[in-house]
Amino acid sequence: MLLAPVAMAQTGLAPRDAPAKRIPVPDDVSPQMQAVIAQPLHSGWNTPPTTPEGWRALADSQAAAAPSSVEPMARRLHVRIAQSTLGGVKVYRVTPETIPARNAKRLLIHLHGGCYVLNPHEAALGEAVLMAGFSRTPVISVDYRMPPTAYFPAALDDATAVYAAALKTTKPKDIGVFGSSAGGALTLEVMLRAKQQRLPTPGAIAVGTPMADEKEHGDTMQTNAMVDNVLVSPSGFCDAAARFYARGHDMADPMISPLNGDLHNFPPTILTSGTRDLLLSDTVRTHQKLLQSGVEAELLVFEAMSHAQYTFDDRIPEDRQAFTEISAFFDRHLGH
Repeated sequence: MLLAPVAMAQTGLAPRDAPAKRIPVPDDVSPQMQAVIAQPLHSGWNTPPTTPEGWRALADSQAAAAPSSVEPMARRLHVRIAQSTLGGVKVYRVTPETIPARNAKRLLIHLHGGCYVLNPHEAALGEAVLMAGFSRTPVISVDYRMPPTAYFPAALDDATAVYAAALKTTKPKDIGVFGSSAGGALTLEVMLRAKQQRLPTPGAIAVGTPMADEKEHGDTMQTNAMVDNVLVSPSGFCDAAARFYARGHDMADPMISPLNGDLHNFPPTILTSGTRDLLLSDTVRTHQKLLQSGVEAELLVFEAMSHAQYTFDDRIPEDRQAFTEISAFFDRHLGH
């Protein structure tokens, strides 16, 4: 045990060379999750659009395909979806058919993922439907502006405007904010913005696999490259999308990389990731910084999941478990 520091001093910080290997689908997860894990790398992971028109076309194609999955899930979970506006921003109201008395005054605000560029309109709603269905709490999903119509900080401006408007009708302690991927980062960014604007913070937040450090630090950015079958690579489509959104702005700005911000006085936070997630390290590092900042924080890590796969489908047992646990976290903290 005494040799490692001596060797390190002599040789410097040498990288680890890992041999190529085949990684089997684990047999200790549900058959439904095994099927998700076994999916090949999606086409286009390393060929992102190179023009504003290309990004718009990709986002539009997602929006066109969304109803085929979102609407059946809403029916299974007994959730209604309606378009609306709040704070001058387009939103979707995602409302359970039955709301328990304890949730009647509560509100959850959803900030969708998609690398700040993808998942517009109904394509954003899978996670919101899951949360509304499992928590039986009303959800407002923010259809924030995205490139090429609006660039940084439009998404953050819209998310903050919705949160500020919600504060006019709902007590802060009865509000929760949640999102995954870019939505996880936006959730953290809205908390930073709320502190700047001296807005009260909500009762709790749920931060899923956040894009918390756009400078691409973090061990799993390398160790899970080509293992994560969603993001795939730190130099793949999501990095290109985030830079398209930033439009030349400093990627280290805490309003793009919230891990660089001051996390003191954040509300209780639950974070979610998976062992194959490219952003597992971002999630772990955010959890650690929250704890070091004196914030109550819990961490859920699911076996063999890639990026945000717990948001895919209510019929997957692990997805049901994730939203059951996140819902319970909100239930413990909202209204207190």
